[in-house]
Amino acid sequence: MTTHDTRQAASRPRSSSADRELVDEALLSSIETLPTPIRRIAEYHCGFRDREGRRLGAGAGKGLRPSLSLMCARAVGRDPEVALPAAVAVQLVHEFSLLHDDVMDGDETRRHRPTAWRVFGVNAAILAGDALLSLAFHVLTGATGLAADAASRRLDEAVQHLIEGQFSDLDFEERSEITLAECTAMAHRKTAALLGTACALGALLAEADTAVVDSLRRFGEHIGLAFQLTDDLLGIWGDPAVTGKPAHSDLLRRKKSFPVVAAMGSGTDAGHALAEIYRQGELGSTEAVRAAELIIEAGGAGWTRQRADEEVDLGLRVLRAAIPGPDDAGELARVAGSITGRDR
Repeated sequence: MTTHDTRQAASRPRSSSADRELVDEALLSSIETLPTPIRRIAEYHCGFRDREGRRLGAGAGKGLRPSLSLMCARAVGRDPEVALPAAVAVQLVHEFSLLHDDVMDGDETRRHRPTAWRVFGVNAAILAGDALLSLAFHVLTGATGLAADAASRRLDEAVQHLIEGQFSDLDFEERSEITLAECTAMAHRKTAALLGTACALGALLAEADTAVVDSLRRFGEHIGLAFQLTDDLLGIWGDPAVTGKPAHSDLLRRKKSFPVVAAMGSGTDAGHALAEIYRQGELGSTEAVRAAELIIEAGGAGWTRQRADEEVDLGLRVLRAAIPGPDDAGELARVAGSITGRDR
């Protein structure tokens, strides 16, 4: 097949459900190589099985990161299956981080059911997370071509950023004052870096030019930051029936998310009142409702929405410069446009 024919084949429409099925099949196959006790926890956490081990079908996650890997391969004219090792690897890293986050934060529910540590115990959940991280690199080293080693190095950098971001997030819990610059740096490491790497790895395994790989990485980082900004809004005002988390969940945990930090730093009376509520210790439902009102009054919610929109716009500019063809970039542009409008 010629390069032109390959590009034509890659640009043929493929449904998001087909991509999801492709990733889920490969993800489950990789998890099935783990030792039985660890596999059971991983399959439960990823949504493939219930606590009794019964098969549930598709995984429960959003699938954004692996989808970006496949889409970036397609955008540079290759069959998305060349990026399948990248798609599985970034999803395994993401699932590892969620497993450990749930333990550290004491979260009791994820994806509308008990978290893995509540079902299998804290120590078992931690070990399962470790296994998923190790498996991610094993999957990626199985990729073919000259780019496999470079892909592993990039994933390693993303994991180091993720861990650093999580450490900063924990540190914020002990501090009374956080700046928006610090909050942005933390979110970039904890969330945006992995989304950027998902894009870069997809293009890298598709043998795109270095400049294109780096541009798609920056595109992913911009929409990754928009994703976190939107996530922080949902952590306060999301519908529990959709998000699977309690109402005002981030406030009940006194989390210093973007809307909270923006409100506290606004210099307004509402911002000062919010800071005082946070200083008083654990928030109950009444205090959380009042805190949510104060965040809106202080402009924290509006600032967060505006910043999320700005990050999407920045990402789209980078994308158009890297992939000027509207047909090739259209799929990624649609994903970027949907980031701020999601409800979970």
